[in-house]
Amino acid sequence: IFLARSSSQSATMVTPCDVPPGVVTGDNLLKLLTHAKDNGYAIPAFNCTTSSVCNAVMEAGRKNNSPVMIQVSNGGGAFFAGKSVKDPNNCAAGAVAMALHVRAMAPYYGIPVVLHSDHCAKKLLPWFDGMVEADEAYFKQYGEPLYSSHMLDLSEEPDEENIAICVKYFERLVKMKIWLEMEIGITGGEEDGVNNEDVDPEKLYTTPEQVYAVYDALSKIGDMFSIAAAFGNVHGVYKPGNVTLQPERLGKHQAYAKEKLGTDEEKPIFLVMHGGSGSTDEEIATAVKNGVIKMNIDTDTQWAYWDGVRAFEAEKHDYLQGQIGNPTGADKPNKKCYDPRVWLRAAEESMVVRCGASIEKLSAKDTYPAKVPEPGTLPTYNFQPANPVTAAAAQGMSAIKGAMHKVGL
Repeated sequence: IFLARSSSQSATMVTPCDVPPGVVTGDNLLKLLTHAKDNGYAIPAFNCTTSSVCNAVMEAGRKNNSPVMIQVSNGGGAFFAGKSVKDPNNCAAGAVAMALHVRAMAPYYGIPVVLHSDHCAKKLLPWFDGMVEADEAYFKQYGEPLYSSHMLDLSEEPDEENIAICVKYFERLVKMKIWLEMEIGITGGEEDGVNNEDVDPEKLYTTPEQVYAVYDALSKIGDMFSIAAAFGNVHGVYKPGNVTLQPERLGKHQAYAKEKLGTDEEKPIFLVMHGGSGSTDEEIATAVKNGVIKMNIDTDTQWAYWDGVRAFEAEKHDYLQGQIGNPTGADKPNKKCYDPRVWLRAAEESMVVRCGASIEKLSAKDTYPAKVPEPGTLPTYNFQPANPVTAAAAQGMSAIKGAMHKVGL
């Protein structure tokens, strides 16, 4: 049993979730997110663009004894692939490359890692299709999907169309036990080319009826889904108090669903929080209390990564003006300062600290004691092909469970 600390620093007893370290998918992912909801913490989801950023996130998880989510946006996938690559599949290829890197390295950090794709608007569905095709190919070979979960953000579309498209994709994802996150209600601000800065303010607040309509449609297919319900969230960087959040609305969504379902469960819905910048610690704590199991973090960690480089350059400025020559001598080399491995490491260290702050704010610190393997015990190549019979059986069982879900069993 570990002591988990909330944002108010009050200690609570949490029995660690019984899932293995490394990338978690399927039943283990459901177990992990259920554990988060039941124990009052949320898992931070950090947007990543390079292997260096991915490593910083996993290092923060290890240092803070916490599961983490590594998520890639459409633009992040394009950057990981290389900005000079102009192939129409570059975003999906970059997302696949990032996932393979994380899968290779996650076991070394000893914590559960959720691989997730971020906002996918309707215009970006070809990117989503490419990732799901990769999931299916990976599943066929290894018995589990490449990614743990994917997000569809069709909040700009009419609710009926939003839900219908989510149903269509969820029917495909459930066969591989991939988690689906969807959004209903709009997150304001701008992120990765999606601009909602001038949206009608009323659309920033999702109603209980909207949330339940999503739950009703998706729960007939499977139980591995979450809903990003807007409660005034805004993407970008803002001072605390400059964004009008109403996280108590999330409790109303849960109460409405509980009544409609006739269940004793206080929080029947998995909820997620977007646009956390500008949120106070109290607002975040209220959101988690009301069933938020994931919060997106991007803007603040982007700054932290850069701030590490900025501080390094300020400290070593006189050693970074040429390959040769510094305050210790005109013929002294500066390679130990301009080597990318040095200043990129400074960026990582700064980001690790900021990731740790998010982990603590979400009460995830010390919820999973890191199980770092003994040196030399992990195989260098850790991809094990699935037994064809086992893989086929897993896919068949998922199909059977999906059919049973549809008829209410």
